[in-house]
Amino acid sequence: MIGGCQADKDETAPISFIEDTEEQFSGGGTTLFDATENAFNHAVPGLSTEGEDRFVTGNSLFRNNWVTAPASTTARDGLGPMFNATSCSGCHALDGRGRPPFPGEPTLGSMLVRLSVPGQDAHGGIVPEPTYGEQLSNHGIRGVAPEGEVLITYTEEPGRYPDGTAYTLRRPTYSFQNLAYGPLAAGVLTSPRVAPQMPGLGLLEAVPEATLVALADPADLNGDGISGRPNYVWDVEHQRRSIGRFGWKANQPTLRQQTAGAFVGDMGITSSLFSVENCTSPQHDCTNAPNGNTSATEPYELSAVSLERVAYYSGTLAVPGRRNWQDAPVVRGKQLFVSMNCSGCHRPKLQTGSSDIDPVLSNQAIRPYTDLLLHDMGAGLADGRPDFEATGTEWRTPPLWGVGLFQAVNRHTFYLHDGRARSLEEAVLWHGGEAQRSRDAFTQLPAADRAAVIQFLRSL
Repeated sequence: MIGGCQADKDETAPISFIEDTEEQFSGGGTTLFDATENAFNHAVPGLSTEGEDRFVTGNSLFRNNWVTAPASTTARDGLGPMFNATSCSGCHALDGRGRPPFPGEPTLGSMLVRLSVPGQDAHGGIVPEPTYGEQLSNHGIRGVAPEGEVLITYTEEPGRYPDGTAYTLRRPTYSFQNLAYGPLAAGVLTSPRVAPQMPGLGLLEAVPEATLVALADPADLNGDGISGRPNYVWDVEHQRRSIGRFGWKANQPTLRQQTAGAFVGDMGITSSLFSVENCTSPQHDCTNAPNGNTSATEPYELSAVSLERVAYYSGTLAVPGRRNWQDAPVVRGKQLFVSMNCSGCHRPKLQTGSSDIDPVLSNQAIRPYTDLLLHDMGAGLADGRPDFEATGTEWRTPPLWGVGLFQAVNRHTFYLHDGRARSLEEAVLWHGGEAQRSRDAFTQLPAADRAAVIQFLRSL
């Protein structure tokens, strides 16, 4: 079937990847081919008329700004009192990827900083910083002081390949300024994050848990140096532990919970999943600020229908297909990608099961280049902030589909969880821990082969 809806016997095996004759269909039968700035904002093909209506409504809720309460626009009031953005698209412009601020930009924009203190809550999750909560809010509504500002400085670290070619990496340092409610707690743990690209999230949710468990190798029994493992997190809606899939540390189990968490954390918009405003006890102006439109039948600022529509929209964004996938340098880069065992974490091919979001996402052979598992990436990329079972050096393998289109969609090429890498090459060079062998193998390649690997990545 076109788009690879039928899986290989072992869809994760490297040989299947090398011999894959339909690798251009990144999203299986739900793939769309667009390499323009609109590459990330298409609905998957095959939605029903009802599905198309839900997608359009979700798109509107995703893109339009929320406003301060009270307002005549009761369906969209309740912004804040603390917030980082006024809309979902404020961080995910054109459903794409965020970035750190350019020099001179006054705010973080499409980036935020998570906060916590050592310890775990009753469900094994993080303990919020007592004064500033789970993330620093750099905006407040009228009468509520923003929590503070983040200053990023970079140190250039020069390096050289064995063939003599020079490169530089930039290491970020973060400091906090103008903290409105007093100092951060002693021992505070911080983690900067840029917003990831949106396409394909519903397909990732449809990958069966059994697949992820089978891919895990926590004791590295096969001796390849890679020991991925799932992050077991708390499912708020179902009140149980589940495998995490979303977020930089796989700390959210479902797209619905990821969506509701972003609404309350980034915009201060409450929902049935997260019903408390993002104010802490010392923030009296925040606590006393007006809430958005609520009623006995709809007690939350984000209605149940609106939450469902945004989650549906986010889950049915199509993955763009590959470009130049048959070009000789790209094919060579693919072969090197496998031989260096980059595919040990960035699994090229997975099979979806039954989707709870939309039937069109079910039973698709997809090519996301992720195993959705946690991996130790070494001290260089460590944030030192555990999140459920993820340690301070572990990150979820990010999907690589769409990475070659960031320039077209969002006019930048910043990679990794905090955007420190200014190119795909720099992103590779930051890899450590379980990826150290692959990173070292990359540095040993001749310049032409290194370029081929990067061309392959740009084709994704």
